[in-house]
Amino acid sequence: MNFVLFDEASSWKDFLPLTFTRPVSEIRIGILSIKEKWDKSLGVFCSYFTQDYLSSKFPYIDASTSVFINSRYCPNELLITAIQQLKSGDALVSSHKIIAFCGSKSDLHQTSSLKQISFDGAVLEINQVWDIFQKNAEALKADFELVTKNRTSQPLSNTVTVIGDRSLVFLEKGAKAEACILNTTSGPIYLGIDAEIMEGSVVRGGLALCEHSTLKLGAKIYGATTIGPHCKVGGEVNNSVIFGYTNKAHDGFLGNSVVGEWCNLGADTNNSNLKNNYGNVKVYNYNQKKQVDSGLQFCGLIMGDHSKTGINTMLNTGTVAGVAANIYGGGFPATYIPNFSWGGSTGFETYRTDKLFETASKVFERRGKVFDQKEKDILNHVFNQKEWI
Repeated sequence: MNFVLFDEASSWKDFLPLTFTRPVSEIRIGILSIKEKWDKSLGVFCSYFTQDYLSSKFPYIDASTSVFINSRYCPNELLITAIQQLKSGDALVSSHKIIAFCGSKSDLHQTSSLKQISFDGAVLEINQVWDIFQKNAEALKADFELVTKNRTSQPLSNTVTVIGDRSLVFLEKGAKAEACILNTTSGPIYLGIDAEIMEGSVVRGGLALCEHSTLKLGAKIYGATTIGPHCKVGGEVNNSVIFGYTNKAHDGFLGNSVVGEWCNLGADTNNSNLKNNYGNVKVYNYNQKKQVDSGLQFCGLIMGDHSKTGINTMLNTGTVAGVAANIYGGGFPATYIPNFSWGGSTGFETYRTDKLFETASKVFERRGKVFDQKEKDILNHVFNQKEWI
């Protein structure tokens, strides 16, 4: 059977700026991205049905009949069983929302005509961008069980102090930790291939430190936090998700936040995650084109791919920084920073794409990757969408 992860036309904007450069299924929550969870759980490669301009990098595989799965949902055993039992013309529904259906691409526009089958089991779904950190603890525990089931961890050094259950610390091949404190009483701690926790670091789980990522000397990490592949992270981090290929290598606080790929937070960059009056945090919503009440008391930074901050940058509660923003200078910049903005509290200019591409090429090269035409085309498309500026 052909499996496709589809983005709903009505809701993909709720995950901007992160989904300017990726389908919803490429969002990382827990240890794995949503797509990686489905691939591993189903034992197949799932393709994408997303925005046209993303399709060259994230392709769609067509078939006369496919199972289309809503990208906002994460798999579990009950859900997988229900999906595998779908017949052509069936749709799996929870709270009047389509989780999955069996049919053709044309059915995406007429799901009401499908036979609706109710799914009453528990399911993890994301509906707003802040759900990524809000629901990260649940996703991390589920992924830990999925990834480590019937497997044995690499040995943990006797220089490491573990508070809680040592079986909730799992090291992949080449991962290492020395002279640090790991507390598993509030969640598991997972180290991917060649990941490293340096000396003096203190971690309160859950934590996912993915492949080739490093916690720098004396880092302080509070769960549930995910650090994607090829990252360097130092300072203090609380309940945040970093997708990958991003550095926060020095002191500074990051809390209740989501940061995309290819970002860099300069030394002593700090974000606020709590208002002085302890009120709910408002966050810019691209779908509604205005600040909306998140309903959260704690909410920090949402940052799109390729964005960067200079040293000593201060970011206010509920700041949303778009794709390829370059933020620097004293004072607090606006809490909504559009795509391709260059500046800070005194105002912004437009960050030219030729300058961005020059920097991105160097950054990709440092990680053994090529900044190719597909990457350029996606960023050019985002740059030319004037409604987001």
